[in-house]
Amino acid sequence: MRMIDHVVAGGASAPQQPRHGDVFDPNSGAVQAQVALGDVALLDHAVAAAQAAQPAWAATNPQRRARVMFRFKELVEAHMDELAQLLSSEHGKVIADAKGDIQRGLEVIEFACGIPHALKGEYTQGAGPGIDVYSMRVPLGIGAGITPFNFPAMIPLWMSGVAIACGNAFILKPSERDPSVPVRLAELFREAGLPEGILQVVHGDKAMVDAILDHPAIGAVSFVGSSDIAQYVYSRGVAAGKRVQAMGGAKNHGIVMPDADLDQVVNDLSGAAFGSAGERCMALPVVVPVGDDTADRLREKLLPAIAALRVGVSTDAEAHYGPVVNAAHKQRVENWIQTGVDEGAELVVDGRGFSLQGHEQGFFIGPSLFDHVTPDMQAYKEEIFGPVLQMVRAPDFETALRLPSEHQYGNGVAIFTRNGHAAREFAARVQVGMVGINVPIPVPVAYHSFGGWKRSGFGDHNQHGMEGLRFWTRVKTVTQRWPDSSPDGGNAFVIPTMG
Repeated sequence: MRMIDHVVAGGASAPQQPRHGDVFDPNSGAVQAQVALGDVALLDHAVAAAQAAQPAWAATNPQRRARVMFRFKELVEAHMDELAQLLSSEHGKVIADAKGDIQRGLEVIEFACGIPHALKGEYTQGAGPGIDVYSMRVPLGIGAGITPFNFPAMIPLWMSGVAIACGNAFILKPSERDPSVPVRLAELFREAGLPEGILQVVHGDKAMVDAILDHPAIGAVSFVGSSDIAQYVYSRGVAAGKRVQAMGGAKNHGIVMPDADLDQVVNDLSGAAFGSAGERCMALPVVVPVGDDTADRLREKLLPAIAALRVGVSTDAEAHYGPVVNAAHKQRVENWIQTGVDEGAELVVDGRGFSLQGHEQGFFIGPSLFDHVTPDMQAYKEEIFGPVLQMVRAPDFETALRLPSEHQYGNGVAIFTRNGHAAREFAARVQVGMVGINVPIPVPVAYHSFGGWKRSGFGDHNQHGMEGLRFWTRVKTVTQRWPDSSPDGGNAFVIPTMG
């Protein structure tokens, strides 16, 4: 049985871990590996190593830190096939999607390669008589990231790349469901020249999460996961005096105006709703056609598109999506489908009971489509996180605008239209953090920032881009004067002014 261990400074000298968790092959349902589950003692070991290594890394000039990022990017690109295969084998997403997961993470590393420019502060010469003022961004010290199973490469890279480039040490706790890619990325960082102790990977469950949130030497925590856990992480971390950004769940809506190109909409929905088996916080699980005529035409076009979707093993190059991550998650998604039925929604396509020949024990779910879903239904209010598309019909633009604006989640939203005024009005008024106009999955590029509103995001800073840089640093402002040698130094007991 393959064993997946922690990546901590000192390696063999780290405390022994008696607990382990199973890592499944989603294609077969079999246990393929076991991952060590750490405890407080292990975290203490990692923090001590980070404390020892971080001052020298912070003192390394930003250009040299950027060179490590450049070398790391090259190594990841050279190992892309290996990483994608490893990611796919534990998560279940198809190889092409796994490569996209890695590539979107690398785009943040590319941003981090520009850290010498991004870290430049501000300077005012002559703010007062002989007085200059300048500011600088300095690292926090030790940061931690707690990442979800659905993007085992992208989100760890979103967090660690910016944090490390800013001069921090970073402790990553990835999901125990698919931990191998984060471990491999840490190894490649070390090969790229990152000093030991600057990036460490500790595995664990809630006990490790709580240990991270409570540890007094960890100054900041970044989290991505479900909203209930995000709120818990934010509350406990802030109570412990930490800076916390906690990204939660989502229920993203796609508004379809009567003038939209429905063929393009159906193509976009097929990927956005069902790609990666719907296990994305930026998936598009709710479509809102404006007007019954639009809804009827859209439904007619959706049915053959859904029938044409190919569900297969993650190594099937022809598959549109693969299995979900484990048996518990498969059951959860199927339970939500039943809830929708019980609440009175019309189940037009039922993906339950899907079985792939030769992989009958795999965690596969076929695509599902609901129509006549209403906002009072629990299956609409909550995040399903599976290959399920719900159609909520809206009589007019204002109703369609209110649906995502009034939902408990506010992560992403999209509008499909040819009308520039409608798109502009929608983007200005909708109460959601990320907006797509004829873009079904509006994940911003790496030099902008990712983050939702309401129960989709807790904290004042978004992920990556300049928002990420601000999260992982704090500002120090220096006011300086170089007086001449005159013996008259003025009255030292009067507060200085710049007059």
